[in-house]
Amino acid sequence: MSATVAISTRHDWSLAEVRALFEQPFNDLLFQAQTVHRAHFDPNRVQVSTLLSIKTGACPEDCKYCPQSGHYNTGLDKEKLMEVQKVLQAAAEAKAIGSTRFCMGAAWKHPSAKDMPYVLEMVKGVKKLGLETCMTLGRLDQEQTRALADAGLDYYNHNLDTSPEFYGNIITTRTYGERLQTLAYVREAGMKICSGGILGMGESVDDRAGLLIQLANLPEHPESVPINMLVKVKGTPLAEEKDVDPFDFIRTLAVARIMMPKSHVRLSAGREQMNEQMQALAFMAGANSIFYGEKLLTTANPQADKDMQLFARLGIKPEEREEHADEVHQAAIEQALVEQRDSKLFYNAAV
Repeated sequence: MSATVAISTRHDWSLAEVRALFEQPFNDLLFQAQTVHRAHFDPNRVQVSTLLSIKTGACPEDCKYCPQSGHYNTGLDKEKLMEVQKVLQAAAEAKAIGSTRFCMGAAWKHPSAKDMPYVLEMVKGVKKLGLETCMTLGRLDQEQTRALADAGLDYYNHNLDTSPEFYGNIITTRTYGERLQTLAYVREAGMKICSGGILGMGESVDDRAGLLIQLANLPEHPESVPINMLVKVKGTPLAEEKDVDPFDFIRTLAVARIMMPKSHVRLSAGREQMNEQMQALAFMAGANSIFYGEKLLTTANPQADKDMQLFARLGIKPEEREEHADEVHQAAIEQALVEQRDSKLFYNAAV
Protein backbone atom coordinates (compact mmCIF):
# COMPACT_ATOMS: atom_id res chain seq x y z
CA MET A 1 0.00 0.00 0.00
CA SER A 2 1.38 3.41 -0.92
CA ALA A 3 1.96 6.09 1.67
CA THR A 4 -0.64 8.29 -0.06
CA VAL A 5 -3.37 5.68 0.31
CA ALA A 6 -2.29 4.87 3.87
CA ILE A 7 -2.54 8.50 4.99
CA SER A 8 -6.09 9.03 3.70
CA THR A 9 -8.89 8.94 6.27
CA ARG A 10 -11.36 6.15 5.57
CA HIS A 11 -14.50 4.69 7.12
CA ASP A 12 -14.99 1.66 4.85
CA TRP A 13 -12.34 -0.86 5.92
CA SER A 14 -12.91 -4.52 5.08
CA LEU A 15 -11.65 -7.51 7.04
CA ALA A 16 -9.53 -8.61 4.07
CA GLU A 17 -7.76 -5.23 3.93
CA VAL A 18 -7.05 -5.19 7.65
CA ARG A 19 -5.81 -8.79 7.58
CA ALA A 20 -3.38 -7.73 4.86
CA LEU A 21 -2.04 -4.98 7.12
CA PHE A 22 -1.51 -7.41 10.00
CA GLU A 23 0.26 -9.86 7.67
CA GLN A 24 2.85 -7.39 6.37
CA PRO A 25 6.49 -7.93 7.32
CA PHE A 26 7.03 -6.27 10.69
CA ASN A 27 9.45 -3.61 9.45
CA ASP A 28 7.22 -2.71 6.50
CA LEU A 29 4.22 -2.33 8.81
CA LEU A 30 6.11 -0.10 11.23
CA PHE A 31 7.49 2.02 8.39
CA GLN A 32 3.99 2.54 7.01
CA ALA A 33 2.59 3.36 10.44
CA GLN A 34 5.39 5.83 11.18
CA THR A 35 4.87 7.47 7.77
CA VAL A 36 1.18 7.94 8.53
CA HIS A 37 1.99 9.18 12.02
CA ARG A 38 4.41 11.83 10.79
CA ALA A 39 1.81 13.14 8.32
CA HIS A 40 -0.44 14.18 11.20
CA PHE A 41 1.60 14.43 14.39
CA ASP A 42 4.96 15.51 15.73
CA PRO A 43 6.63 12.07 16.09
CA ASN A 44 8.48 13.19 19.21
CA ARG A 45 5.49 14.41 21.21
CA VAL A 46 3.27 12.24 23.41
CA GLN A 47 0.01 13.31 25.04
CA VAL A 48 -0.06 12.61 28.77
CA SER A 49 -3.21 11.84 30.79
CA THR A 50 -3.88 10.84 34.39
CA LEU A 51 -6.63 8.39 35.33
CA LEU A 52 -8.40 8.36 38.71
CA SER A 53 -10.95 5.86 40.00
CA ILE A 54 -13.68 8.04 41.51
CA LYS A 55 -15.84 5.07 42.49
CA THR A 56 -14.21 1.66 42.95
CA GLY A 57 -15.50 -1.92 43.02
CA ALA A 58 -18.86 -3.74 43.19
CA CYS A 59 -19.66 -3.11 39.52
CA PRO A 60 -22.72 -5.13 38.41
CA GLU A 61 -21.18 -5.90 35.01
CA ASP A 62 -19.50 -9.29 34.48
CA CYS A 63 -16.53 -8.23 32.30
CA LYS A 64 -14.19 -11.20 32.68
CA TYR A 65 -11.05 -9.06 32.66
CA CYS A 66 -12.11 -6.62 35.36
CA PRO A 67 -11.11 -6.77 39.05
CA GLN A 68 -13.86 -4.25 39.83
CA SER A 69 -16.67 -6.61 38.82
CA GLY A 70 -18.89 -7.64 41.73
CA HIS A 71 -19.14 -11.10 40.14
CA TYR A 72 -15.57 -12.07 41.08
CA ASN A 73 -13.60 -12.27 44.30
CA THR A 74 -10.45 -10.27 43.65
CA GLY A 75 -9.91 -8.85 47.12
CA LEU A 76 -10.71 -5.33 45.94
CA ASP A 77 -12.39 -3.16 48.56
CA LYS A 78 -15.62 -1.45 47.55
CA GLU A 79 -15.48 2.34 47.79
CA LYS A 80 -18.20 4.96 47.45
CA LEU A 81 -18.06 7.91 45.09
CA MET A 82 -15.16 10.18 46.01
CA GLU A 83 -15.77 13.60 47.45
CA VAL A 84 -15.60 16.33 44.83
CA GLN A 85 -12.90 18.13 46.80
CA LYS A 86 -10.63 15.07 46.81
CA VAL A 87 -11.07 14.64 43.06
CA LEU A 88 -10.05 18.25 42.48
CA GLN A 89 -7.00 17.83 44.69
CA ALA A 90 -5.97 14.76 42.67
CA ALA A 91 -6.50 16.71 39.44
CA ALA A 92 -4.30 19.56 40.67
CA GLU A 93 -1.57 17.05 41.53
CA ALA A 94 -1.88 15.48 38.07
CA LYS A 95 -1.46 18.87 36.43
CA ALA A 96 1.58 19.57 38.58
CA ILE A 97 3.39 16.48 37.23
CA GLY A 98 2.63 17.34 33.60
CA SER A 99 -0.70 15.75 32.70
CA THR A 100 -2.85 17.69 30.26
CA ARG A 101 -5.97 15.55 30.59
CA PHE A 102 -7.64 14.22 33.73
CA CYS A 103 -9.72 11.08 33.32
CA MET A 104 -12.23 9.96 35.94
CA GLY A 105 -13.61 6.42 36.02
CA ALA A 106 -16.50 4.96 38.00
CA ALA A 107 -17.34 1.27 38.38
CA TRP A 108 -20.98 1.57 37.37
CA LYS A 109 -23.27 -0.05 34.82
CA HIS A 110 -24.57 3.49 34.36
CA PRO A 111 -24.57 6.62 36.55
CA SER A 112 -27.63 7.13 38.75
CA ALA A 113 -29.67 10.31 39.04
CA LYS A 114 -28.36 10.64 42.62
CA ASP A 115 -24.73 10.62 41.51
CA MET A 116 -24.93 12.83 38.42
CA PRO A 117 -24.84 16.21 40.25
CA TYR A 118 -21.54 15.30 41.90
CA VAL A 119 -20.10 14.01 38.65
CA LEU A 120 -21.01 17.26 36.91
CA GLU A 121 -19.35 19.28 39.66
CA MET A 122 -16.19 17.22 39.21
CA VAL A 123 -16.14 18.06 35.51
CA LYS A 124 -16.66 21.76 36.12
CA GLY A 125 -14.01 21.87 38.84
CA VAL A 126 -11.36 20.04 36.83
CA LYS A 127 -12.02 22.29 33.83
CA LYS A 128 -11.34 25.32 36.03
CA LEU A 129 -7.91 23.89 36.78
CA GLY A 130 -7.01 24.20 33.10
CA LEU A 131 -7.12 20.47 32.31
CA GLU A 132 -8.97 18.60 29.61
CA THR A 133 -11.60 16.33 31.13
CA CYS A 134 -12.52 12.74 30.38
CA MET A 135 -14.94 10.39 32.13
CA THR A 136 -15.88 6.73 31.92
CA LEU A 137 -19.09 6.02 33.80
CA GLY A 138 -20.64 3.14 31.87
CA ARG A 139 -23.71 3.35 29.66
CA LEU A 140 -25.27 6.79 29.19
CA ASP A 141 -28.66 7.97 28.01
CA GLN A 142 -29.21 11.11 25.93
CA GLU A 143 -30.09 13.29 28.91
CA GLN A 144 -26.90 12.31 30.73
CA THR A 145 -24.70 12.92 27.71
CA ARG A 146 -26.19 16.38 27.25
CA ALA A 147 -25.66 17.19 30.92
CA LEU A 148 -22.02 16.12 30.74
CA ALA A 149 -21.49 18.16 27.58
CA ASP A 150 -23.11 21.21 29.18
CA ALA A 151 -20.78 20.81 32.19
CA GLY A 152 -17.82 21.03 29.80
CA LEU A 153 -16.72 17.39 29.52
CA ASP A 154 -14.25 17.09 26.66
CA TYR A 155 -13.95 13.30 26.23
CA TYR A 156 -16.08 10.31 27.12
CA ASN A 157 -14.41 6.90 27.30
CA HIS A 158 -16.47 3.86 26.41
CA ASN A 159 -14.40 0.97 25.09
CA LEU A 160 -15.72 -1.64 22.67
CA ASP A 161 -13.18 -4.06 24.18
CA THR A 162 -13.03 -6.55 21.27
CA SER A 163 -14.78 -7.61 18.07
CA PRO A 164 -18.57 -8.15 17.98
CA GLU A 165 -17.94 -11.84 17.31
CA PHE A 166 -15.77 -12.40 20.40
CA TYR A 167 -17.57 -9.99 22.70
CA GLY A 168 -20.03 -12.53 24.12
CA ASN A 169 -17.13 -14.60 25.45
CA ILE A 170 -16.07 -11.70 27.66
CA ILE A 171 -19.23 -9.82 28.70
CA THR A 172 -22.89 -10.86 28.98
CA THR A 173 -24.41 -8.02 31.03
CA ARG A 174 -24.16 -5.34 28.33
CA THR A 175 -24.59 -5.75 24.58
CA TYR A 176 -22.25 -4.51 21.89
CA GLY A 177 -25.14 -2.49 20.50
CA GLU A 178 -25.52 -0.68 23.82
CA ARG A 179 -21.88 0.32 23.69
CA LEU A 180 -22.24 1.66 20.16
CA GLN A 181 -25.41 3.53 21.16
CA THR A 182 -23.60 5.27 24.02
CA LEU A 183 -20.86 6.34 21.60
CA ALA A 184 -23.52 7.72 19.25
CA TYR A 185 -25.13 9.72 22.07
CA VAL A 186 -21.73 11.10 23.08
CA ARG A 187 -21.00 12.23 19.53
CA GLU A 188 -24.47 13.76 19.14
CA ALA A 189 -23.90 15.78 22.32
CA GLY A 190 -20.74 17.26 20.82
CA MET A 191 -18.15 15.53 22.99
CA LYS A 192 -15.03 13.75 21.79
CA ILE A 193 -14.81 9.97 21.94
CA CYS A 194 -12.20 7.79 23.60
CA SER A 195 -12.74 4.15 22.64
CA GLY A 196 -10.49 1.15 22.15
CA GLY A 197 -10.02 -2.37 23.37
CA ILE A 198 -8.01 -5.01 25.19
CA LEU A 199 -5.52 -7.53 23.83
CA GLY A 200 -4.76 -10.83 25.50
CA MET A 201 -8.25 -12.09 26.34
CA GLY A 202 -7.99 -15.14 24.09
CA GLU A 203 -9.09 -13.31 20.94
CA SER A 204 -7.81 -14.10 17.44
CA VAL A 205 -6.05 -11.76 15.02
CA ASP A 206 -9.35 -11.46 13.17
CA ASP A 207 -10.95 -10.30 16.42
CA ARG A 208 -8.29 -7.62 16.79
CA ALA A 209 -8.93 -6.61 13.20
CA GLY A 210 -12.68 -6.63 13.86
CA LEU A 211 -12.31 -4.29 16.82
CA LEU A 212 -10.29 -1.81 14.77
CA ILE A 213 -12.79 -2.03 11.91
CA GLN A 214 -15.64 -1.15 14.27
CA LEU A 215 -13.74 1.90 15.50
CA ALA A 216 -12.40 3.06 12.14
CA ASN A 217 -15.73 2.62 10.37
CA LEU A 218 -17.62 4.85 12.81
CA PRO A 219 -18.93 8.02 11.10
CA GLU A 220 -16.08 9.88 12.82
CA HIS A 221 -12.96 8.23 14.19
CA PRO A 222 -12.53 8.34 17.97
CA GLU A 223 -10.19 11.16 18.88
CA SER A 224 -8.47 8.81 21.32
CA VAL A 225 -7.97 5.05 20.84
CA PRO A 226 -6.62 3.26 23.95
CA ILE A 227 -5.04 -0.11 23.26
CA ASN A 228 -4.78 -2.09 26.49
CA MET A 229 -2.75 -5.19 27.27
CA LEU A 230 -4.68 -7.46 29.61
CA VAL A 231 -3.59 -7.07 33.22
CA LYS A 232 -4.24 -10.51 34.67
CA VAL A 233 -5.78 -10.26 38.13
CA LYS A 234 -6.21 -13.27 40.40
CA GLY A 235 -9.87 -14.04 40.89
CA THR A 236 -10.99 -12.94 37.43
CA PRO A 237 -11.84 -15.58 34.79
CA LEU A 238 -8.97 -14.37 32.57
CA ALA A 239 -6.27 -14.59 35.25
CA GLU A 240 -4.57 -17.54 33.53
CA GLU A 241 -4.75 -16.32 29.92
CA LYS A 242 -1.63 -16.65 27.80
CA ASP A 243 0.52 -13.51 27.51
CA VAL A 244 0.21 -11.45 24.36
CA ASP A 245 3.21 -11.76 22.08
CA PRO A 246 4.96 -8.35 22.20
CA PHE A 247 5.27 -8.16 18.41
CA ASP A 248 1.56 -8.91 18.01
CA PHE A 249 0.77 -6.07 20.39
CA ILE A 250 3.00 -3.67 18.44
CA ARG A 251 1.41 -4.82 15.17
CA THR A 252 -2.02 -3.91 16.55
CA LEU A 253 -0.85 -0.43 17.51
CA ALA A 254 0.61 0.06 14.03
CA VAL A 255 -2.57 -1.08 12.29
CA ALA A 256 -4.64 1.21 14.52
CA ARG A 257 -2.41 4.13 13.55
CA ILE A 258 -2.78 3.39 9.83
CA MET A 259 -6.56 2.96 10.02
CA MET A 260 -7.17 6.03 12.22
CA PRO A 261 -4.41 8.42 11.13
CA LYS A 262 -5.62 11.51 13.01
CA SER A 263 -6.50 9.80 16.31
CA HIS A 264 -4.30 9.69 19.37
CA VAL A 265 -3.41 6.03 19.88
CA ARG A 266 -2.91 5.45 23.58
CA LEU A 267 -0.52 2.95 25.07
CA SER A 268 -2.81 2.15 27.98
CA ALA A 269 -3.18 -0.59 30.63
CA GLY A 270 -0.44 -3.19 30.80
CA ARG A 271 2.42 -0.76 30.30
CA GLU A 272 3.88 -1.80 33.65
CA GLN A 273 4.55 -5.20 32.05
CA MET A 274 6.41 -3.70 29.07
CA ASN A 275 10.15 -3.10 29.03
CA GLU A 276 11.60 0.11 27.65
CA GLN A 277 12.42 -1.46 24.29
CA MET A 278 8.81 -2.53 23.79
CA GLN A 279 7.54 0.93 24.72
CA ALA A 280 9.99 2.49 22.25
CA LEU A 281 8.65 0.21 19.52
CA ALA A 282 5.13 1.24 20.49
CA PHE A 283 5.98 4.90 19.92
CA MET A 284 7.60 3.97 16.59
CA ALA A 285 4.37 2.17 15.65
CA GLY A 286 2.41 5.39 16.16
CA ALA A 287 1.34 5.34 19.80
CA ASN A 288 1.34 8.95 20.99
CA SER A 289 -0.54 8.99 24.27
CA ILE A 290 0.02 7.41 27.67
CA PHE A 291 -1.49 7.39 31.13
CA TYR A 292 0.82 9.05 33.62
CA GLY A 293 0.91 8.11 37.29
CA GLU A 294 1.40 5.06 39.46
CA LYS A 295 -2.08 3.54 39.10
CA LEU A 296 -4.71 3.05 36.38
CA LEU A 297 -7.98 2.69 38.27
CA THR A 298 -6.89 -0.37 40.29
CA THR A 299 -3.85 -1.67 38.39
CA ALA A 300 -0.19 -0.64 38.51
CA ASN A 301 1.38 1.79 36.04
CA PRO A 302 5.00 2.95 35.64
CA GLN A 303 6.02 5.74 37.99
CA ALA A 304 6.02 9.23 36.52
CA ASP A 305 9.77 9.72 36.95
CA LYS A 306 10.47 6.49 35.03
CA ASP A 307 8.32 7.76 32.16
CA MET A 308 10.19 11.06 32.06
CA GLN A 309 13.53 9.24 32.09
CA LEU A 310 12.42 7.11 29.14
CA PHE A 311 11.11 10.16 27.29
CA ALA A 312 14.47 11.87 27.77
CA ARG A 313 16.37 8.86 26.42
CA LEU A 314 14.10 8.71 23.36
CA GLY A 315 14.03 12.46 22.76
CA ILE A 316 10.27 12.56 23.38
CA LYS A 317 8.49 15.46 25.05
CA PRO A 318 4.96 15.64 26.46
CA GLU A 319 2.43 17.46 24.32
CA GLU A 320 2.05 20.99 25.55
CA ARG A 321 -1.27 22.27 26.82
CA GLU A 322 -2.78 25.68 26.29
CA GLU A 323 -3.16 27.53 29.57
CA HIS A 324 -3.30 30.97 31.09
CA ALA A 325 -0.41 32.71 32.75
CA ASP A 326 0.78 31.04 35.94
CA GLU A 327 -0.85 33.57 38.25
CA VAL A 328 -4.20 33.25 36.46
CA HIS A 329 -3.95 29.47 36.54
CA GLN A 330 -3.12 29.44 40.26
CA ALA A 331 -6.08 31.70 40.96
CA ALA A 332 -8.33 29.32 39.03
CA ILE A 333 -7.14 26.39 41.17
CA GLU A 334 -7.76 28.27 44.39
CA GLN A 335 -11.18 29.49 43.26
CA ALA A 336 -12.28 25.99 42.21
CA LEU A 337 -11.27 24.54 45.57
CA VAL A 338 -13.04 27.32 47.48
CA GLU A 339 -16.22 26.85 45.48
CA GLN A 340 -16.24 23.13 46.15
CA ARG A 341 -15.55 23.63 49.85
CA ASP A 342 -18.59 25.91 50.09
CA SER A 343 -20.84 23.60 48.08
CA LYS A 344 -23.36 21.16 49.51
CA LEU A 345 -21.99 18.68 47.03
CA PHE A 346 -18.63 18.77 48.72
CA TYR A 347 -20.05 17.46 51.94
CA ASN A 348 -22.35 14.84 50.45
CA ALA A 349 -20.42 13.45 47.49
CA ALA A 350 -19.56 10.16 49.17
CA VAL A 351 -23.02 9.47 50.57
